[in-house]
Amino acid sequence: MRLGVLETGQPPEAAIPQFGTYPEMFRRLLGPEAYDYATFAVDRGEWPGRVEQCDAYIVTGSPCGVYEPLPWIGELMDFLRHAKDRTPLVGVCFGHQAMAQAFGGAVVKSPKGWGVGEHEYRVVKREPWMDEAAVIRLPASHQDQVVTAPEGAEVIAASDFTPFGALRYGDRAISIQLHPEFEPAYAVALIEARRGSRYTPEQADAAIASYGAPDDRARVGGWIRNFLARATA
Repeated sequence: MRLGVLETGQPPEAAIPQFGTYPEMFRRLLGPEAYDYATFAVDRGEWPGRVEQCDAYIVTGSPCGVYEPLPWIGELMDFLRHAKDRTPLVGVCFGHQAMAQAFGGAVVKSPKGWGVGEHEYRVVKREPWMDEAAVIRLPASHQDQVVTAPEGAEVIAASDFTPFGALRYGDRAISIQLHPEFEPAYAVALIEARRGSRYTPEQADAAIASYGAPDDRARVGGWIRNFLARATA
């Protein structure tokens, strides 16, 4: 399977030598040999020649907001609308928000403030590509949130802080606000890079402390693989 990774942002420059780019994080999560990966830096003008160039696509996280008037974000929305129901799609964080907004939902900078550190989501609706887990625990790093789901979308995982935490759009598109691709060490490095600018020292300390417990990165990586296998069968 040829899996296209639509790269919508980069980690802090100082973190890349140790942790890699977001497409590289997804390769580690899903397995370096699991797919024939193709990366498109859409925030820098790189796009597939046509939707059918890949068998499925993942949309990464980004420091940008989907409501920002950047030309590439509008192009991404058009691409997602064109790809929907034609090619399997997976969105993560910014990708989750972009898919929701492109398909008719709404995203805002949440008055709840930052979601950062390990967060737990309840599985609201168990899908055939999931196992029996009732709760998942993964890194969060977002201030924007989906506040209205697109018509026909189903909530499949959520928390009180993030009621639209994961969505399914028919049988060929899913998205999640949390970051299964973030290794705990990278998540901590990202918090430290933003300490004092985006997060108060107290927020940063509490978020870092949350990484002392095990998470479900491997489990959710398996869910994504299972979903892609079913959606491309």
